[in-house]
Amino acid sequence: MSDVKITPLTDGPLEVDGEVSIVAPDGTVLRETSKAYLCRCGHSKSKPFCDGSHKREGWTEASD
Repeated sequence: MSDVKITPLTDGPLEVDGEVSIVAPDGTVLRETSKAYLCRCGHSKSKPFCDGSHKREGWTEASD
């Protein structure tokens, strides 16, 4: 199994670096990838993935 690193980017998404499968609650595999950006702000229209909405909404970590 490869190492996976998850880094919260300043005022942005979680950066997932490493071989992962991202799975929906029903077990459906959404994506198998070595790099993904996951939403932290709650505004993304493509959850669980980041679509850049945090910038448009002015979301910051302090507003968490």
